[in-house]
Amino acid sequence: MTNLAVFVDVQNIYYTCKQGFGRAFNYRALYQQLSERGHISHAIAYAIAPADDGQIKFQDALKHIGFTVKTKPYIQRSDGSAKGDWDVGITIDMLEIAPQVDEVILLSGDGDFDLLLKKINQSTQCYTHVISVERLTAKSLSDQCQQFTPIDNTLLR
Repeated sequence: MTNLAVFVDVQNIYYTCKQGFGRAFNYRALYQQLSERGHISHAIAYAIAPADDGQIKFQDALKHIGFTVKTKPYIQRSDGSAKGDWDVGITIDMLEIAPQVDEVILLSGDGDFDLLLKKINQSTQCYTHVISVERLTAKSLSDQCQQFTPIDNTLLR
């Protein structure tokens, strides 16, 4: 059975699904579809620390499905804007876990991850797979993965 590791950039998936489809991503459907393809040894969702009951309930639901939820607070900039960025954390975890599994699955359309996938492809036997909203995915990212799966109605609520 194929050993899978799933890494979800929650902010990216939330905003691209909202922008691309006006709908929410269905994490339960994702987990079920991937479970049919192999054994999920790692499923990590990278999110922003909950600020309200809705986010707490959402993150509890992710945990119930089978995800480990890693959180960090928004970074408040001096100009008043805020940013939540897990790129380095996702990169470190993927580099550590990729040699232990058959396939890494990244849910993000962020082109910053193209170098990460290139490195995993060069240094491991691990298969690289990206799942994201096709028209909002950086071409550099989809070019680096071995498989690209566009988010469609089967993965939306």
